[in-house]
Amino acid sequence: MKLHELSPAAGSTSTKKRVGRGAGSGKGKTAGRGIKGQKSRSGVSINGYEGGQMPLYMRLPKRGFNKPNRKSWAVVNLGLIQKFIDAGKIDVSAPITSAVLVESGIVRRELDGIRVLAKGELTAKIDLQVAGASKSAIEAVEKAGGSLSVTSAAKAEVAAE
Repeated sequence: MKLHELSPAAGSTSTKKRVGRGAGSGKGKTAGRGIKGQKSRSGVSINGYEGGQMPLYMRLPKRGFNKPNRKSWAVVNLGLIQKFIDAGKIDVSAPITSAVLVESGIVRRELDGIRVLAKGELTAKIDLQVAGASKSAIEAVEKAGGSLSVTSAAKAEVAAE
């Protein structure tokens, strides 16, 4: 096969219909838009409009509340931390902070802080310093002989500066 022999699959491409190019083209004058009315004009956007009927988005029930300043946590499980320690990506001798977790690649971005959950098994003795942790995660770290200190997100921001 040569470069000049390449062509798209049969029926996969079709030429664009050029509208408004004379009566003989079959799509001349009004270009298939009919006569007059809102939809025959340019710049019309009536998505969701149902012609006087109550629109669907207004018929459906509204529930709940979306908090505008809600915190978004980056979540890490203890089992994953252990896996990264075993792989040698996290050094246990130094305290493990949120910066260390981001640098190791266990978390892509810190968001409003890193929160540790207790899923998985932790065997290494570690010193974790994160913005949040579940009670069971704190117990699991202390059971393994380590310590987990929870620093507030505000303190973490000040330390970063």
